[in-house]
Amino acid sequence: MADTILFLEYPKCSTCQTAKKWLDARDVAYTDRHIVEDNPTANELRAWHHLSGLPLKRFFNTSGMLYREMELSKKLPAMTDDEQYALLATNGMLVKRPLLVTASTVVPGFKEAAWEEALGD
Repeated sequence: MADTILFLEYPKCSTCQTAKKWLDARDVAYTDRHIVEDNPTANELRAWHHLSGLPLKRFFNTSGMLYREMELSKKLPAMTDDEQYALLATNGMLVKRPLLVTASTVVPGFKEAAWEEALGD
């Protein structure tokens, strides 16, 4: 596959580690990006959201401590998409990880079947 694949991860996240091993075992070439040190921008998130075809809520790390501390489950329904992109861009820990970005799709979280489909395996 000639597409440039972007793999956004938090290295201490066990799911991210599993996903990375999965990519490596399949000899998938990718660019690795630390989701906290190099947080996605609102524009990147907007583009990825549209490319994914998924509800914007899928891009939030709903099981994360920060999500719960900020009580986002109560706040998100009242926020516009632009406000949500801006919020996600403030802290990589709010973003669902790992995040697989290809030229044709974006997959938040790691599920083998979804990643196989995204990568055309």
